[in-house]
Amino acid sequence: MTSELATEFARKIRAREQAVGYWAVLDAPVATERIGRLGYDYVALDAQHGLLGYSGVLNGLMAIDAGHSAVGMVRVEANDFTAIGKALDAGAVGVIVPLINNAADAAAAVAAAKYPPMGGRSYGPMRSALRIGPKPADANGTTLVLAMIETPEGLANVKEICATPGLDGIYVGPSDLTIAVGGAFPGDPQVEAEFNAALEAIAEAAASAGIAAGIHTAAGSVAHQRLQQGYTFTTIASDLTHLEQIAKSHLDAATKKD
Repeated sequence: MTSELATEFARKIRAREQAVGYWAVLDAPVATERIGRLGYDYVALDAQHGLLGYSGVLNGLMAIDAGHSAVGMVRVEANDFTAIGKALDAGAVGVIVPLINNAADAAAAVAAAKYPPMGGRSYGPMRSALRIGPKPADANGTTLVLAMIETPEGLANVKEICATPGLDGIYVGPSDLTIAVGGAFPGDPQVEAEFNAALEAIAEAAASAGIAAGIHTAAGSVAHQRLQQGYTFTTIASDLTHLEQIAKSHLDAATKKD
């Protein structure tokens, strides 16, 4: 990935321009490379719940960069200096940080992602220095920090979280958010009204603070709906989900009764 691509993506997100990404949970660099060339703005690698370790994240980021089209993001496993620093050192343009409950959590995520004087990131850019540049100020200007809103506390404190200095955006985890508003399971229809109200409140809080609002979605049609509702960027499904869906559709076609 060129520094121009990373810089332009960061500008786009911070300007609240619409962007569409894809979610990857598999340690399959060749598949990730192909996905990255389809025209998505970014591909997010899931280091929290995904089936890939650090080498998978590193190889996935290199695969995304090989397509010279999308940028690589990482959902880190925890709001932790080491986890965030390693993802950025490996070449991620931005980190999606889970389980942000309050403004202090958000500030900690920003501090882990930014070099002094903005934060406390340890210097050792390794692969990321190949394109963003070795100067801390350049990395600070390009690196994106996104806080996940997915817990009852995070929802209650969303306005304060969005006001955190240095935070570029928030990102909704719909499965956990459904549970956070009282659902028994992700997609629980019994809390549809509460879930939709939460989505509106989160989008409004981000808009008021002037930061990006992102959300994970199960399909492109849902992604389109969320963009129409005021979310500024959205991620679609996952490689594992789509692999299963398309394999099942072909099996059904092959075994249908004439």
